[in-house]
Amino acid sequence: MTDAPSGERSLARSSALMAAGTVVSRVLGFGRAALLSGALGIGLAADTFQVANTLPNQFYLLLAGGVLNAVLVPQITKAASHDDGGHAFVNRLLTLSLALLVGATVVVTLAAPLLVRIFATREWNSDALGLAVAFAFICLPQVFFYGLYTLFGQVLNARGQFAAYMWAPALANLVAIGGLLWFKLAHPERVEVGDWTPGMIWILAGTATLGVAVQAAALWLPLRASGFRYRPVWGFRGVGLRSASTVAGWTFAAVALSQAGYIVTSQVMTRATHLLDVRDEGGAGLAAYGYAFLLFMLPHSLITVSLVTALFTRLSQAAHRGDSAAVVADLGSGLRMPAVLLVPGTVAMVVLGTQVARVAFFDNTPDESAAIGRVMVAMMLGLVPFGWLYLIQRVFYAYEDARTPFRLQVVVTVVATAANLVAATVDPIHTGIVVGLGQTLSNLAAALLGFVLLRRRLGSLRLHPSIRSYVRLGLASLAAGALTWLGVRLMESAGIDGRSWTGAFTEVVVGGGVFVVLALGLAHAMRVQEVALLLDPVVRRLRRRPS
Repeated sequence: MTDAPSGERSLARSSALMAAGTVVSRVLGFGRAALLSGALGIGLAADTFQVANTLPNQFYLLLAGGVLNAVLVPQITKAASHDDGGHAFVNRLLTLSLALLVGATVVVTLAAPLLVRIFATREWNSDALGLAVAFAFICLPQVFFYGLYTLFGQVLNARGQFAAYMWAPALANLVAIGGLLWFKLAHPERVEVGDWTPGMIWILAGTATLGVAVQAAALWLPLRASGFRYRPVWGFRGVGLRSASTVAGWTFAAVALSQAGYIVTSQVMTRATHLLDVRDEGGAGLAAYGYAFLLFMLPHSLITVSLVTALFTRLSQAAHRGDSAAVVADLGSGLRMPAVLLVPGTVAMVVLGTQVARVAFFDNTPDESAAIGRVMVAMMLGLVPFGWLYLIQRVFYAYEDARTPFRLQVVVTVVATAANLVAATVDPIHTGIVVGLGQTLSNLAAALLGFVLLRRRLGSLRLHPSIRSYVRLGLASLAAGALTWLGVRLMESAGIDGRSWTGAFTEVVVGGGVFVVLALGLAHAMRVQEVALLLDPVVRRLRRRPS
């Protein structure tokens, strides 16, 4: 019992280190996205680069990322009990993974023309297809470097060193920002699809790939400093890789299913851009969807991912010991701790979403920013269920059960794809909103099923404290959101223009500040324990100050 506070402090420190790295990386990522969106807009040219630069992420996840994330931490945790501390096992696993990455990268790069045709609408003309393929040939080698980054990072995580893994993406963003500034200085006006030169293509796509390479290389020094030495070791029998391959197989299937669903999303959104381009109208296409997803992922990455990544090693250890009570306790922590910020954050983004998009994408027109903001708000409605699903999947992975997450992914893909097909039938100006709502519904359905399946495995999940916290946080946030909405309307009636950057910034700062005070204050008054833990130290300091 005496170890619990120490474990909580360790978890909090690890989460804080990762959160700090994520904050810096996300801030730089938004700078990068804002520069990219300002340089290309959200029209056809932007979609060609979005398709090409998204391909490495999709195929890295398909061929390596999901498998590595699901396999490495549980297997390395178990390998610590080996006579050599697990070094031979980890070297063998890394050798297999590196070979897989090299082969996969060569194959997908050679397949660039085919992949672009799969992910882009068939209605693109030859100029758009040619530009996207050129971008893709330069971007697809990122698959190898993303894989290398994950391999190094997961070994560091399994050794209890979390910070470098979360800070390295900041370097990738810095390199990409440098490339975008170079591009903007050389080409200050937006370039139409048919007017791109090889030099332009290499500046934009080449610096994006260079950034990912730097991100991977940055983990080598902390990995060596941790005492790990990589030596290629071939031969994979006799160290438990049969169970690892089983987990990897189901994880591969889940990620493959997810990427198949994304193909539909990409086709629907690029078609929307094409139809809007034909009508000479602006609106949300694939690029705008990608920028909205960046905004959506900020609170998830900053809060949920940081916490659950630190929690995952502990979950894996408890699952390996067969300690279901510890797993349930960690599940409860993983549900309640993020809720303090995620529940209010959801309401805040619904109230101030278009203004946040206007501030974040400062180099875009008000209409472009509003289009991004509307898609983001539709996604934000599912922020909390998305976090639930992420945590639930990690609990099953801790038990080396990747079959159940696959079943959950079936639900996500079926519901989201059904919504995407509906989105393809509406006016293209609304397509992105329907796609975002479908994402929300799909994550909610899968998360609810996940709770049912977890209860079958673990027995009582002791969710009453979590439900109580969510209800109180929800009521407090809705009340604060209503008052904030009224305040924003009053500011606009007083002359603040929410479509201008300065007006949107004013509404976000003033309205957001009022919302935070009201939401957390009301939640504290309603005795939400996690809010009390957050606010009580501040209150005590204020009370100790001399008057």
